Amino acid sequence: MAWSSLAGAASPAATEVATRPVILVVGDSLSAGYGVKVDATWVALLEKKLAGEGYGYRVVNASVSGETTGGARARLQRALQLHKPAIVIFELGGNDGLRGLPLQQVRANFETMLEQAKQAGAQSLLIGMRMPINYGPAYAEQFHALFGELAQKFKVPAVDFFLEGVALDPQLMQADGIHPNAQAQPRLLDNVWPTLSKLLKKQSAGGQG
Repeated sequence: MAWSSLAGAASPAATEVATRPVILVVGDSLSAGYGVKVDATWVALLEKKLAGEGYGYRVVNASVSGETTGGARARLQRALQLHKPAIVIFELGGNDGLRGLPLQQVRANFETMLEQAKQAGAQSLLIGMRMPINYGPAYAEQFHALFGELAQKFKVPAVDFFLEGVALDPQLMQADGIHPNAQAQPRLLDNVWPTLSKLLKKQSAGGQG
């Protein structure tokens, strides 16, 4: 899947758009919008909110359904070089957890990506996830704790649980019980926004901070 920008096709303002600082979303199906129209995803709603509130950021969605931390790690360096983001939102780990992958492996992948983002001059935001208790209480607890531990180690902000207020509400979930539906997308953005907004800077008309 090619990296795609929600900014749309080139226009007379393409040059101005290209100078805007980039928010790069590196996620899985929850951010790729599995089962949801592209313009209804929380990432699309984020771009609309940024524009509506006068933030001059361009959002690039590099999320892929089924993505693991290992897959994202393999492609992150190229994305950083291509988009030169000011902020990277990492919404990953759910597929690792559902597959029961070793937490040491998940941690190592996150650490590599956070270090790469830091070296590229980008600020990172971690979006925390939780596993169903049927994966075993020890694994589930350690999985969720991993996000807080990484945030503390790398001194980056983190959202405690991306699906807060969504995961246990059948009306906000698709029939598979795993993916949020279109009605849930504004809530997902609400879960991310308070933490993300602290990283944002208003941009001038010329695209400079």
